[in-house]
Amino acid sequence: MRAFYIVLGAALTCLAAEVASSQTADRSVDEIKTETFARSQTGAYPLLGIQPVDAGEALGRIKSRDPDEWAAAWSAIADGYMAKAKAASDPREADANFIKAWRLYYFGQWPAPTSAGKQAAYRRAIDAYLQHARYFDPPLEVVRIPYRAGEIVGYLRLPATAPRPVPLVLAISGLDSRKETVAETYAAALPQGIGFFAVDSPGTGEAPRKADETADDIYSRVLDYLATRSEIDRNRIIVHGQSFGGYWAAKLAHTEANRLAGAVVQSPPIHRTFQPDFFRGRMYTREYLFDLLPASLFVYGLKSADELITFLPKMSLQAQDLLGKPTAPILIVGGTKDTQVPIDDLQLLLNSGSEPREAWINPAGGHMGRTPGTWPDPVIFRRIILPWEIRRLSQKPEAPESPTR
Repeated sequence: MRAFYIVLGAALTCLAAEVASSQTADRSVDEIKTETFARSQTGAYPLLGIQPVDAGEALGRIKSRDPDEWAAAWSAIADGYMAKAKAASDPREADANFIKAWRLYYFGQWPAPTSAGKQAAYRRAIDAYLQHARYFDPPLEVVRIPYRAGEIVGYLRLPATAPRPVPLVLAISGLDSRKETVAETYAAALPQGIGFFAVDSPGTGEAPRKADETADDIYSRVLDYLATRSEIDRNRIIVHGQSFGGYWAAKLAHTEANRLAGAVVQSPPIHRTFQPDFFRGRMYTREYLFDLLPASLFVYGLKSADELITFLPKMSLQAQDLLGKPTAPILIVGGTKDTQVPIDDLQLLLNSGSEPREAWINPAGGHMGRTPGTWPDPVIFRRIILPWEIRRLSQKPEAPESPTR
């Protein structure tokens, strides 16, 4: 659900709701192409790292909203970079081309692998990312944790020279981001002596199950695993979730309060996001590039908007009677003009419970707190999120805490 949007006028929730509800259909193919190219020119989400020349070439191949045509167009450009990477004798040149290929394949499956072509694009994206990861120092470890009949796949990186055991961030992706994108972001934590474990949200990427109100047990199982690694300080683990990932981070802040040193929740859906009236209004918000509804159906494994709208209220943390219960320390990040997750949800989380919370709310910001030029994703991460995590993880617990599971 990560996106980019500008609203002119007063920074009020009602304005965001009016803008969202005024849209009754998704973008046409021509509107998608125009908006996609415009975002590539400014590096706006979800075009981070994709050059306008590559975007223009891919968009020139697209004539319809067919998902396989979309995947093929972006994959064709990515294929060229993969060929360059494999032919390069200079490791730096090879790595630079693997990165470009990964970003293009990833966008070929965006926002969700809802067709055979998009599924193939995501498999290629994973391959390109892991080829890129061969050049990492410290290395990336692909971790596979048994879970039910399948497995949880995550990416673990630990700082090379920091004293053991090291603090760590459990980084959860959103509706349309992936563990690869959050792993790339969290490389910036390694020089600070902080490791990370990047993992997909339920229903996305390589997650072993679709999303529902109990899917947070994926992350409880991850915490079980991390407690077995002697290199990781199990008393200094923070969870960070982006958008839909922010929902899981907010839930874990309540259900796993004894095992977390903190939680960063970035535009977290809490209650109103899941209510029928709000969801109907946000389905076609122009803040989201396109296909928010198909991506949401894919994540939950449902077939129709009516089925989804009936199901969503079960996801509310208020309906689950969690709000007001003890939590780990929380940092709430978001924007007042967000049309995907209303500011009401952030205020509800901020004002529930008895423990003090911290918040960074951009009064001009949209989803994730973004504003064009001044507060893009990398700046919010570098200036707001990572410094808070460093402060929290530098505080040694007064006494060791034992796992609750």
